[in-house]
Amino acid sequence: MNFSIGSFSFLTNKKSAPPAPLKLPHTDPDAVVQLSDRLRHIFSAVPAYQPIVVVCVGTDRSTGDALGPLVGSSLHKHSNIPVYGTLDEPVHAVNLTDRLEEIQRSHRNPFIVAIDACLGQLSSVGCIQAGDGPVKPGAGVNKELPPVGDYHVTGIVNVGGFMEYFVLQNTRLSLVVNMADVISESIRLAAEERFSSSKASASLD
Repeated sequence: MNFSIGSFSFLTNKKSAPPAPLKLPHTDPDAVVQLSDRLRHIFSAVPAYQPIVVVCVGTDRSTGDALGPLVGSSLHKHSNIPVYGTLDEPVHAVNLTDRLEEIQRSHRNPFIVAIDACLGQLSSVGCIQAGDGPVKPGAGVNKELPPVGDYHVTGIVNVGGFMEYFVLQNTRLSLVVNMADVISESIRLAAEERFSSSKASASLD
């Protein structure tokens, strides 16, 4: 069982069943290829008129919970996709509701991809997961927060089940940074192709 820190529900008009959740070690040589391919597939099912927005949940005040802000900062620098939650302006327990309301005001019917850290089994630490639906921020540390997103990508940063705050504070920064690199690069590649396709369609029109 995994405990989400930073949560989603994927809705599509297609009748075909959504792909099974993806789970892979961030050290897999093909991790970026596999995750970006999965995100391309998901993005291709989102109508062109529906903006894709990335919400990176977490805080830089906790090593384990910094996964989201690290991804957000990288995307903010290296991609054009709208992103909320960076190291400078994190999305966390205190401002999550306000940020979600802001997103709904700023983007018409956005398709939200949520990024968050989570705790899990020892054998799964270092794995990245991607799947339909929201994440439930704060669930791993017993906080009641609104679910986030239509699709989610989470990173299992440490072992869950006991002393979660302590575990998060003592998570290796190297692990979190390396996982964030894989996630941000995968999103960047998938979003780049999405925007390129949109521009091509617009030019044909």
